[in-house]
Amino acid sequence: MRDAYHEELDSIGDGLVEMARLAGSAIGRATTAILDADLKLAESVIEADQKVDELQHDLEARAIALLARQQPVATDLRIVVTSLRMSADLERSGDLAQHVAKLARLRFPERAVPQDLHATILEMGQLAQRLMAKAAEVIVTKDVDLALQLEQDDDEMDLLHRTLFQHLIDERWKHGIETAVDVTLLGRYYERYADHAVAVAKRVVYLVTGEHADELQQDIQPVTGVE
Repeated sequence: MRDAYHEELDSIGDGLVEMARLAGSAIGRATTAILDADLKLAESVIEADQKVDELQHDLEARAIALLARQQPVATDLRIVVTSLRMSADLERSGDLAQHVAKLARLRFPERAVPQDLHATILEMGQLAQRLMAKAAEVIVTKDVDLALQLEQDDDEMDLLHRTLFQHLIDERWKHGIETAVDVTLLGRYYERYADHAVAVAKRVVYLVTGEHADELQQDIQPVTGVE
């Protein structure tokens, strides 16, 4: 019985990794769709979000069943409760990727992103995908140092977001109000996506240590890229 219990705990972790993998793939494909005005790809991202939702619902059901049957305490309780919170972050990440794809669909056959902002949005999309890949790695490895490093990595997304905003308020902006709104929304989607990846990593820190990431004093050197 105890072995089955721990297998179920492990399967919840596997579900989280799968959700992170799907959310990472979604933001990468959504970025391609928005930049290339690829309607077929956008539709595939929108449809695929249902799988992330289904995984979250399944994970929630299994976690609640474990709480009811096993009444876990200490570390096991932290695993179950933290997993529920991580699943919510990952489900929201999938929604944000879907928002990017829906914007691509809304503007088709036009491109929502002006050519002079193409490189910035591409970089934001690639960074978002790398951050989620690292969050998935943290779920698997329970590496606290790696988890704390994600917040440093997120600084790069914040910088890109500010760069995007600077373009919007520049008096030389020539793309009109509708495009300005689209770009503002896109910037927010990517910035929030990165925040959710960081939140997942922080929850792993709490799962492992019993302390919140912000309370830990770690000498983590900032990094500019994600391996």
